Amino acid sequence: MAMDDHQSKVQRLYDACDAVFSSGSKAGLPTLKQIRWLQDLLDGMEAADVGIEGGGSGGERSSSSEDDDERSPPGRRFLSARAFTRITYVHIHECDDFSIGVFCFPAGAMLPLHDHPQMVVLSKLLYGSMRVKSYDWANAPPCSGPRKSGLARVVAVDEMREAPCKASVLFPRSGGNIHSLTAVTPCALLDVLAPPYAEDLGRPSTYFSDIPIPSLPGFAVLEEADLPDGFRVAGAPYVGPELTIDMDSMYN
Repeated sequence: MAMDDHQSKVQRLYDACDAVFSSGSKAGLPTLKQIRWLQDLLDGMEAADVGIEGGGSGGERSSSSEDDDERSPPGRRFLSARAFTRITYVHIHECDDFSIGVFCFPAGAMLPLHDHPQMVVLSKLLYGSMRVKSYDWANAPPCSGPRKSGLARVVAVDEMREAPCKASVLFPRSGGNIHSLTAVTPCALLDVLAPPYAEDLGRPSTYFSDIPIPSLPGFAVLEEADLPDGFRVAGAPYVGPELTIDMDSMYN
């Protein structure tokens, strides 16, 4: 698990994800040691490390990020946080085993309640603040049918997260696998999904509405729901440090 001191932070994150999640690795969920390793790497990352600036107070990049900039090609450009007028996804990398990307939110934008089937998800709030509502299924996740529904246990209600904060992790059956995210201020969330969504492999992205149960505090019924009219996640190019991809792991 040794890291090259001359690598960019995003390259270190990619290499660690490749080591932990690639198909050639040990099957099953990652170990606690591996999760802590990934969380430590995420905790050390800032918006400028993935090519985004303008998210902090005064919109300046920190000295630690400037040090990493010295390892990147001179004159590389950055995306401005102020330019995101709707939820925007910056795609960094995706393979069969994991994906890395950043969700950038303008203030007030909400990503509706959705699940992460069979996934481990690590997230790092790079700047700004958001509120999180999350659930886990009370029993086994409902099978795919015409419309998913089931009893869910409340994990967080209106939980406030404000950068800088520690990276979070959710698992297939715990940690708040079904969640909604609402931006209190402009904010950006660096996400690692392992494995990524794949409808043909039984990992579709499903959205839900939640119905509280007054007679059963701490629980709600989740019912599959359509996306709100007009909801769309925009895309933006990744302009951060270039990644060196392990092509062998991609095709194993």
